Amino acid sequence: MEDLFGPVPQPKEEASHYADVILPVPIPKMFSYRIPSGMVGQMGIGFRVIVPFGKRKILTGIVGKVHQKPPQAYEAKTILDVLDDGPVANPLQINFWKWMADYYCCHIGEVMNAALPSGLKISSESKVQLHPDFDLENPGMPIDDREWVILEALATEQELDLPRCNDLLSIKSAHIIIKSLLTKNAILLFEQLKEKYQPKTETRIRLQLPYVKEKTALEALFHSLSRAQKQEEVLLSYLREIPVHQNPKKNAEGLEKKVLLDNGLSPSALSSLVKKGVFEEFKVIISRFEGLSETEENLELAAFQEEAWQEIVAQFENKPTVLLHGITGSGKTEIYIKLIQEVLANGSQVLLLLPEIALTTQVVGRLQKVFGSKMGVFHSKYSDNERVEVWQGVLNGTYDFVVGVRSAVFLPFDSLGLVIVDEEHEGSYKQFDPSPRFHGRDAAIMLAWLHQSKTLLGSATPSFESYYNARMGKYGLVQLDRRYGDAQLPKFLLSNILVDKKKNLFKLEMTRLMREKIQEALDRQEQVLIFQNRRGYAPYISCEDCGWIPECEHCDVSLTYHQYTEEMRCHYCGFKDQVPKVCPACGGHQLTAVGLGTERIEENLGLLFPEARIARMDHDTTRSKHGYQRLLEEFGAGNIDILVGTQMISKGLDFDRVTLVGVMDADRMLYFPDFRSGERAYQMITQVAGRAGRRKIRGTVILQSRRPELPIFDQIIKGDYLNFYLQEMGERKRFYYPPFVKNIKITTRHKEFKIAERAAKHLFHLLSAIEVKKILLGPEKALVGKVKNQYLFEILVKLDRATASQEAFKKGLIAAIQEVNSKKDYKSVRYVIDVDPN
Repeated sequence: MEDLFGPVPQPKEEASHYADVILPVPIPKMFSYRIPSGMVGQMGIGFRVIVPFGKRKILTGIVGKVHQKPPQAYEAKTILDVLDDGPVANPLQINFWKWMADYYCCHIGEVMNAALPSGLKISSESKVQLHPDFDLENPGMPIDDREWVILEALATEQELDLPRCNDLLSIKSAHIIIKSLLTKNAILLFEQLKEKYQPKTETRIRLQLPYVKEKTALEALFHSLSRAQKQEEVLLSYLREIPVHQNPKKNAEGLEKKVLLDNGLSPSALSSLVKKGVFEEFKVIISRFEGLSETEENLELAAFQEEAWQEIVAQFENKPTVLLHGITGSGKTEIYIKLIQEVLANGSQVLLLLPEIALTTQVVGRLQKVFGSKMGVFHSKYSDNERVEVWQGVLNGTYDFVVGVRSAVFLPFDSLGLVIVDEEHEGSYKQFDPSPRFHGRDAAIMLAWLHQSKTLLGSATPSFESYYNARMGKYGLVQLDRRYGDAQLPKFLLSNILVDKKKNLFKLEMTRLMREKIQEALDRQEQVLIFQNRRGYAPYISCEDCGWIPECEHCDVSLTYHQYTEEMRCHYCGFKDQVPKVCPACGGHQLTAVGLGTERIEENLGLLFPEARIARMDHDTTRSKHGYQRLLEEFGAGNIDILVGTQMISKGLDFDRVTLVGVMDADRMLYFPDFRSGERAYQMITQVAGRAGRRKIRGTVILQSRRPELPIFDQIIKGDYLNFYLQEMGERKRFYYPPFVKNIKITTRHKEFKIAERAAKHLFHLLSAIEVKKILLGPEKALVGKVKNQYLFEILVKLDRATASQEAFKKGLIAAIQEVNSKKDYKSVRYVIDVDPN
C-alpha cells in the first residue's frame, strides 16, 4: 500500500486464502485481497471489509468470493479489517448485482454503491499526530515557521485532520508541509475510519439495586433527602412511574430521562442523585420507527375481487409473473393485502414496490393498519440511519414485508415469496443517473426469478411491454373491470380552448366550462384536483420587444421562471439567476412570463376563486421529508379545496370528496418527440382522471384541448385501452420500436463540441462492425445538446430481442468504448449506456 506521502509498509502476512472484494468504484471486476491468517474463518460472502485501494484510499467493500488462488496480474494487498460478525448481503443479492451489472452494461461496484445505504459505508479521513520520539524542545533539525504552526497545534490538540492544517496555515493545501514533517519523523499520518451509521439511543434512568431489594434502604434514603426537597421530588416522581417493589423488572428497563424532566423536575437535582449513586443513567438503542399495532384483522373482498384473487393464485401455478389489469378504483390494494397475508403466513417475505414517495404516504397508512410494525418502509426521503435500520430489519427478520420505491429491490431478502409492482407502467421506476440505469419493474421480475418466487404487476394502464408479454402468454393476465363499492367511472367533458378564445371566454388559462365546474364543486363543498405536468410559474420569460429568452449558462435550455422565489432556474443543472428588471439584449421593459406552470395556475385560481383554500403539490413544495405527508393529510382533512399538482397527484391517491379533476393542457403530452408520447398521455390522463368520484358521487373530468377531435381522447373517454394498444403497436412494429426490438442508447459527453461529436462517430463506426441483427441511428446531437457544460451526442441501437444477440452486442459495445477511450484525443470523453431507455 502507498499513500499520498510515500510508501506505507505492508504487514508481511503469509496466507493462502484470498477474498474477491466488490468495491464501490467503477472498475470492471472484483479485486482480490489477501486474508490475514487471523481472519480466516471470520469472513465469508457478504461480509463488509475495509481494504486499501490505490495510493491513499481506504474503502468499504463486500466480499463476493473466498478462494485460494492468488491474482496473476498484481500482488494482492491485505484486508485491513472485518466490520461485522455476520454478512450484510447474501449470495442471492450478489448474483442479482452481477446480473444487473451485465444487463445494464455497468460495473458491479456501481451496483453495490447504489445498493448499500450510505450508512453502511465507511469513510476514511487522514489525520496527523506528533511522533512519540520527536522532542519539541530539541528537534535536532531545522523546522521552518509553517512547520512550527502545525507542531505547536499538535502539542495542544493531539491530532489534526488535513482541512484543519490548511486552515491553520491559511493555504489551500498543506500537503507539502505535512510531507516535509513526515520525512523529519516529526509527525505520524494515520487514517481514522468512521462508521457512518449511528444507532439511535435513548437515555434512561433506573433506581440502583440496593434500594430495589430492601424497603428499609429506600426508607432511609427518603429520610436523608428530607432537607433536599427537589431531589425528593425526583425520587417520588420516579416511584410514581415505576413502583419498584411491585415491579422490579420494569425498574431494570428504566424510565426515559426525558419523561422525568418533562414533568418540570430539576435537571441538577437528578444529576445530584446520579452522582450519589441513587440512580443509574444508561443508554439503550431504540428504533427510529414508531411501533404500530394492527387495527384491521378481517379483510373482506367483494365478489369480483375474490374472483380476481383466485384467478391470480391459479395463474401463479403456471406463470411466474401475472399482470393485474384493473381500472382505477377497482380495489387492487385489497387484493394485494390478501396475497401478502397468504405469503407471510407461509413464512416467506414480500416486497411491494411503489413508483413514488407521494404514493407511499397514503398506501403505507392503509397497509400499516393491517400489518402494523411487521412492515418496513424504504425510500430515499429517509435518512441514512433510517435506511440502515430497515436494511438490518430485513436481515434479522424484523421486517418480512417491505414497501418501498425502486431502490428497495436491493434489500437483503433471503426468502422472497412474492414481489408486487404497483402502477407498473410508471416511468419513475427507471433510474436515470447515476449508474446503474435500471428499471425497477424489470429488476423486480429478475429478483423474484432468482428467489424462485412470483411477481404480480398491477396497473389500470399497463405498459405496452407488459401487456404484450401477457397477450403473448409469457405473463398471466387478470382483468378487473369494475370499481369497488357503488363508485362509477367519471364523466369526461372536452373543453375546446380555441373556441373559447374566439369568443373571448378563455380567461387566466381556463375555459368557461372549467371555471363553471370548479365553482359548482366548491359550492357543494367538494374538492378539486388540477393537473399540469410542469412545475414553476412559467416555462420561460421573453422580451416582447426583441424576443430575448434567458438561457442556462451551462445547458442548452431556457430558464424556468419561479415566481415564489423570484428567480429563474435550470431544471437540468440547478443553475439560478435573478429575474432581470430590463431586457439585457435591448434594454426594453416588456418582459413577459410565457407558458403555464403549477405556480402560475395556483396564482390564477386564487384570483378566480378568492374564497377557496388552494395548495400546490410539486417537487418545490415537497422537498422536505414529510412534505408529501403534510399536504395529503391537510387535503384528506378537508382543509384544502383545490390542489394543483404535477404527475404526483395522478398516482394512486384516494380521497372521498374529490369530484372534479381538471387537466389544463391535454395536448402538451401528445407532442413530445418520443415514440412513447401517446402511451404516456393515455396513461397520465386516465390515471389523473381516476382520482375523481371514487365513492358514491360520480366524478367529472375536464380535458382542456386545442384539438379535441383527436382519436386518443375518444379512446380515453371510452376506456378503450385494447384498441388504443393495438393501434399503437401496429406503428411500433412497422418502425421497429419496443417491444419488438431492444433499445440501447449510448451518449458521448465532453466539454468540447467537436470532440464529443468525433468520439460518437468513431464509436458508431466500431458498433457497425458488430455482427448481430441491429439498426443503428445517429450519432445526433441530443435533444438537450448541452448539460452542465458537457456536449451530448447520442447513438440509438435497435437490437434483435434474442438473448444471444443482446449479449454479443453488449460485449462488443464495451470493447468498442475501450478502443475509443484508448485514443489520445478521446481519453477524457465520457460514455453513458442506457439499456431500455424511457
